Amino acid sequence: MARFIDTHCHFDFPPFTDDEAASLQRAAQVGVESILLPATESDNFARVIALAERFDGLYAALGLHPIVIERHTPACLEKLESRLAKPSDKLVAIGEIGLDLYRDDPQFARQEEMLDAQLALAKRYELPVILHSRRTHDKLAMHLKRQNLPRTGVVHGFAGSLQQARRFIALGYKIGVGGTITYPRASKTRDVMAQLPLASLLLETDAPDMPLNGYQGQPNRPERVAQVFATLCELRPEPAEVIAETIYQNTRALFARL
Repeated sequence: MARFIDTHCHFDFPPFTDDEAASLQRAAQVGVESILLPATESDNFARVIALAERFDGLYAALGLHPIVIERHTPACLEKLESRLAKPSDKLVAIGEIGLDLYRDDPQFARQEEMLDAQLALAKRYELPVILHSRRTHDKLAMHLKRQNLPRTGVVHGFAGSLQQARRFIALGYKIGVGGTITYPRASKTRDVMAQLPLASLLLETDAPDMPLNGYQGQPNRPERVAQVFATLCELRPEPAEVIAETIYQNTRALFARL
């Protein structure tokens, strides 16, 4: 059976709350060995760390998500740094951080300040980053080039162009492959994932968000990373076992403590 790591799952949200052990067991049945749990705001840090320390297969990332920029203050950054200063084998990345132009009032200048501050922390603590980017790929790439992180990271839930993906890869970043590719109408994203170097890809669900085709209206789940993988195998020329093992090793290399 193939080995999987779900590199992006909000396991601290419903429907997983109070059902963590059973959810991890369901994921393990399809080959999911580890799940990376990114925080979205400072109020979640303690819960995310506690979950990772309680369950063998869970690992934590701490970060301040741009979609709730109005909740982030200088004190939140201080809280993030104080957590990073306490070494933990279960804290493997900074995330979910990034840029987002989806909202009517994105407070984009504040988003950029918060992103740069967190990239600086990633450089200081030599941790990879989990990056959110919506309508901001080119702007995000400029920030990443300027910061030049030693451990790079992953652009999660990627749905940009092939040229944008290649720019991130040239900067040393991985590309997160999620449930979008399970939708036949998502031809652009499917074509991109078919053409990128296999060495640059990671698997993710973004559960409970980003439901796969056929599960619309239902919470996404980490065990469905196996279905993302199955779709990727339909799009790629390599044998399934090569795809699975390469992506597994890509993930282990980026998130060194997994």
